[in-house]
Amino acid sequence: MITKTQYYITQNTLPYRNLALEEYLLETVPVGTCVLYLWQNRFTVVAGRNQNAWQECRIAELEADRGYFARRLSGGGAVFHDLGNLNFTFLVREEDYNVSRQIDVILSAVKAFGIQAEKSGRNDITVQGRKFSGNAFYRSGGSCYHHGTLLVNVNMQDLSRYLNVSAAKLSSKGVSSVKSRVANLIDFCPELTIKQLQHSLINSFAKTYGCTPSCIADDKIDWQRVEQLTEKFSSWEWKFGHRLEFQYQLTHRFVWGDIQIQLSLDRGRVLQAAVYSDAMDAWLIAQIPQQVRGCVFSSKALAASLNPLLQDTKGEQEKKIIYDLQDLIHKQEF
Repeated sequence: MITKTQYYITQNTLPYRNLALEEYLLETVPVGTCVLYLWQNRFTVVAGRNQNAWQECRIAELEADRGYFARRLSGGGAVFHDLGNLNFTFLVREEDYNVSRQIDVILSAVKAFGIQAEKSGRNDITVQGRKFSGNAFYRSGGSCYHHGTLLVNVNMQDLSRYLNVSAAKLSSKGVSSVKSRVANLIDFCPELTIKQLQHSLINSFAKTYGCTPSCIADDKIDWQRVEQLTEKFSSWEWKFGHRLEFQYQLTHRFVWGDIQIQLSLDRGRVLQAAVYSDAMDAWLIAQIPQQVRGCVFSSKALAASLNPLLQDTKGEQEKKIIYDLQDLIHKQEF
């Protein structure tokens, strides 16, 4: 039960440090407390944990323009951040995790400016059918976070310039381009500023949870730990990993997201595997490579190798992902 609320608004705009502070707050969130973290990244593309960096983002063009490529802990798709975007993160212990309540904070905050927003699907918040907020989720060590974007005055030309969005994904949304399915909040409230939205979010947070949030003091944060995490998020290994030399590739788009499976084979067995996906269930996708490694290269054996994951899943959505993948692999008949 939530009995205490806290917030932290950072002035830092370096994406790796912001992601590091987010993980630190996740590691340290107290029992019975909900923390609201507000942050902004300068000129950055942030990919989901399991996405193929080169497939999702025009890396060379972004870096040539002095932009940043970052990878977050959560699943979902790649997003573009600039200083016209405000990011939010709700951090709580698992027993108090309530996405509906957390989204109510967002809806109430933008409603204060006359913007009638609504939750759409599993992870979007929209106005008049246009998305201004994409959400993603993560859990670790008994704690959870729910974070997302709030497009206030983002440069839409840059948004579409650096992101590679598959035609299949756009088609599933019923639109022809990434720009046509997103909107800035200033389209509905021209005078809105980032500062005003920050204040509104804190006020809405207080009303929704029924207690006045306190600001986390800087001297209460272990900045040495944050620096360690910053090094992780800025490392080449975390951002890009290694490109697998593969002999077999399987790609498909499901209702829950894209999947790309690459297998390196040796003597009829899977030597290494890489799995890329924008599915929201990041932890589940991340388990697949180790499950198939060493498996005989046959559709029957590969599908069966995913069975142990069914015992670890906690919801019907996660089970559906495994069943869908097993069905897809069976159909390959190799």
